Amino acid sequence: MFKPDLLAGRRILVTGGGTGLGRSMGRRFLELGASLAICGRREAVLSETTAAFERDFPGRTRFLACDIRDADAVERMVARFWEEAPLDGLVNNAAGNFIARSETLSARAVDAVLGIVVHGAAYATLACGRRWIAASMPATVLSIVTTYAWTGSAYVLPSAMAKAGVLAMTRSLAVEWGPRRIRLNAIAPGPFPTPGAWERLVPRPDLARELEGRNALGRVGEHAELANLAAFLMAPESGYITGDCVTIDGGEWLKGAGQFSWLERLSGEEWDALRPRKS
Repeated sequence: MFKPDLLAGRRILVTGGGTGLGRSMGRRFLELGASLAICGRREAVLSETTAAFERDFPGRTRFLACDIRDADAVERMVARFWEEAPLDGLVNNAAGNFIARSETLSARAVDAVLGIVVHGAAYATLACGRRWIAASMPATVLSIVTTYAWTGSAYVLPSAMAKAGVLAMTRSLAVEWGPRRIRLNAIAPGPFPTPGAWERLVPRPDLARELEGRNALGRVGEHAELANLAAFLMAPESGYITGDCVTIDGGEWLKGAGQFSWLERLSGEEWDALRPRKS
């Protein structure tokens, strides 16, 4: 789909880069010539992912364990990566989410999700942005949000609040930092199953099947599809796109927004019964 050197010379930091979509995006960036920095809380996971990448792309991946809820830890992590070589791309991918009836949420539960998603994204973006501005470097930030950042969603209240904040950060800084040649965009994925996270969010197999087929295309997304979109938005060839949020959800939120979308469940006989009768 892309020329093999699309991201050659780029050095990209992916938060939450050891697993799931973060790992898929990181591998795609390496395939297209980038060098990679990844961070996350679990050092063993980061080490395993880095070893896997190094087998295929020697010398091009570095990792540091970091709890991005801690602003000082993020600053130290970015500084250490910068000592090796400046970063020129950041993907805010780290996330936390769970389902719960909102009235049962504790303050600690709310803070856990907001700390990872919105505070972590802000800390990483500002730590990188200060360095880019000081060095007069062009750069690109990509944040992974969700369609319910603008629609809201029941039962995932902290995540909806946090993702809306990340989208607001993206649009705000796209304007403020545009004159500095720093672009910021977002991706809003639909259902892209990942081990562990999917089971926490969809507790029953029948509900999983319904969720997976609830979009206009009737299927879940493939990680390669999102990784290719991320690669495009990180590449110089998308250099006139900033402040935008690209949805990749198979038409899920548009279908759900239609008041009468549920009518697809009607049988042929039921549709026939609804046809106007000739007088």
